[in-house]
Amino acid sequence: MTALVREPIPLPARPGRRPPAAGAASLALRPVLDPPRRSARVIAVFPSALYLELRGGPEPRVLAVVTSDAHRLPNAVVVVPARREQPFRGIGEGGEAWVGDGRVEAGPLSVRVRRWWDPSPTLGRMRPSALADGVRDLEAALADAGMTGGGLGDHPDPAVLADRCAAGDLAGAVEAAERIVGLGPGLTPSGDDILCGLLVSLRLVGDAVLQHGETAYLLRGDDPPRPPVRSAHGSVWMADWLGAAVTADASTRTTALAATLLHCAAAGGACAEVTSVLRCVVGGEAPDAAVRRLLAVGHTSGTDLAHGVLAGCRAALSLTAGRDAPRATA
Repeated sequence: MTALVREPIPLPARPGRRPPAAGAASLALRPVLDPPRRSARVIAVFPSALYLELRGGPEPRVLAVVTSDAHRLPNAVVVVPARREQPFRGIGEGGEAWVGDGRVEAGPLSVRVRRWWDPSPTLGRMRPSALADGVRDLEAALADAGMTGGGLGDHPDPAVLADRCAAGDLAGAVEAAERIVGLGPGLTPSGDDILCGLLVSLRLVGDAVLQHGETAYLLRGDDPPRPPVRSAHGSVWMADWLGAAVTADASTRTTALAATLLHCAAAGGACAEVTSVLRCVVGGEAPDAAVRRLLAVGHTSGTDLAHGVLAGCRAALSLTAGRDAPRATA
């Protein structure tokens, strides 16, 4: 007997609802998209993005549905239509929504997740000596792009935070970080954007730097008999503890969206523009174009993220050069 494989028959859309659109979802959203559907609330609607807050449960509590030409957040489902096609028309702030069973539904919009993407990519491996070149290239690209002070202007704590991370001073870094959680206006306050850029770059760049013993295998061009044992880079250690500190009570100190993005960043999840810059730093490519795309994000979000990324890359370089374990001073 010959088996026949037929295309699935499309089900009719519910009255008043458009046919389901295909979406590509961040892997960070599996905990909320895979289980049975549950209710959510529309907290913001823009031409290129729709934000839904789930009621109860763990992070991620906020899910973004974004157009194909929008800023791709690490908690986003990307749909095929572009902004000009107005895929979110007819959806009002405060409206009911549903998330789960591989779907997102809000007003007339229905999205079915067809594939997944990773918001925390592996950046490859780099020798410690190459990191200094990558950081210098990033500094030059940011200067050439005319990066300003961002949403916090001359506020002293971002600089203090960067210095304490580079020095491996966990207690000092936590104190400075906690002072800027939720600081600034908007759905993603500037202080949180800085922290997101910092946490992601600390983890991803630190994890990319070859540790003691691995460089010898790389230079010889042979494989070790078994994978070498790696101890966490100092900046990864810093990201673990700093991330735990700033996410502990983020839901009570900042917006729901910013709290979710801090949780994503603590796990290494970043927006596409940030990971593009970090790929250049690690891969030895000129970051000029990637830097311009990052700085163009939002009103000040791109600049604030860039300040955090630069601070994290500098800290990773400092902790690599010093080879000192970060200290948790009292």
